[in-house]
Amino acid sequence: MVDGLQERIMEEAHSFRESIHPGSTKMYHDLREVYWWNSMKKGIAEFVDKCPNCQQVKVEHPRPGGLAQNVELLE
Repeated sequence: MVDGLQERIMEEAHSFRESIHPGSTKMYHDLREVYWWNSMKKGIAEFVDKCPNCQQVKVEHPRPGGLAQNVELLE
């Protein structure tokens, strides 16, 4: 459960002009240098997942295909 102060810290860190909506991993690493609270990493991940701006520009990373296989052609 995130309290009001934690929510405010995450809002400020995520909307900071120079950080430009960092992902949850970067935001966690940046914030843990100054702050710490129980379930911090999980709370930050949930916060970023709910960000409408991040969801609009979220890029799906395609999974690489399997190994190439030889196919026999019937004549």
